[in-house]
Amino acid sequence: MGVFIMEVVLRIENLKKVYGSKFGGAKYTALDSINLKVENGEFVAIMGPSGSGKTTFLNVISTIDKPTSGSVLINGEDITKLKEPNLSKFRREKLGFIFQDFNLLDTMTLKENIVLPLALSKVPYKDIKTKLLEISIKLGINDILNKYPCEVSGGQKQRAAAARAMITQPSMVLADEPTGALDSKSSKELLNCLGNLNDKNKATIIMVTHDAFAASYCKRIIFIKDGKLFNEIYKGDKSRKDFYQNILKILSVIGGDTDDLN
Repeated sequence: MGVFIMEVVLRIENLKKVYGSKFGGAKYTALDSINLKVENGEFVAIMGPSGSGKTTFLNVISTIDKPTSGSVLINGEDITKLKEPNLSKFRREKLGFIFQDFNLLDTMTLKENIVLPLALSKVPYKDIKTKLLEISIKLGINDILNKYPCEVSGGQKQRAAAARAMITQPSMVLADEPTGALDSKSSKELLNCLGNLNDKNKATIIMVTHDAFAASYCKRIIFIKDGKLFNEIYKGDKSRKDFYQNILKILSVIGGDTDDLN
């Protein structure tokens, strides 16, 4: 019987990001010697207090920012060495994005917003239709696809944004505070949908969040403090409530949001 080896989607080695003035001002180390790997099908939260480096970390792995040194390999390709137009192509084909403020285009219907990445990649219409139906059913928005963003709730907008991120079947979905603008009911609906996509579709999701409640839906939490990896915990067989308590304990040590579990 063969040994099953998990595929590493993201491998980060000696990652460093230093901000500083060209005119001799003080330098600030946002990320300091980060080493990390994320395997296919993981649902990971990145947590830490304000100024810990978690946003810089997300910006670097999403190709928005370049590191000062170190490597970021996604599916074995070092994205720090990619240049345009290859970088845009890589971002469009390999990464999906979910933002706190949705980033939907107001003049397009939800359907048009969701299929936009496929249309840009010139995917045949028949395939687009099939993929749209599949992802919109999974996210519970198939009955509102012809509505415009201004006609639906924040939770529905965010699920449409998640559908747009997932429809290309990217190597990784990067979510930046995806529940930040949602009420607790909409947050739970979105997190349940992301959890299902992770369980059933083996989608690899990395979510930056300050919210312990949102993080408790993940299977692994990575804590960053002062630009360094501070700790990490795995859910394993724990209940979500027990996992949530574990998260709160670490946040109380490093500083961070400790909202009550709803």
